[in-house]
Amino acid sequence: MAPIEWVSLITCPHCHHESVATMPTDSCQFFYECPKCKTRLRPNPGDCCVFCSFGSLPCPSIQQDTHRSQMNQV
Repeated sequence: MAPIEWVSLITCPHCHHESVATMPTDSCQFFYECPKCKTRLRPNPGDCCVFCSFGSLPCPSIQQDTHRSQMNQV
């Protein structure tokens, strides 16, 4: 199984500023404030957190679920 990534690059959909952020290990992050334009980001409909919507990687819980489903297909 591939290791879980804990750091993601969040891109603000309003000003396109990119920020490196560490993802929480025990919960989904529902809000994120862009450090440049101060817009408060929320997940897109159907996504569990801001990392799944605006990050370069999905959150750890989604990564883990993806790894599990890939293992079950082998």
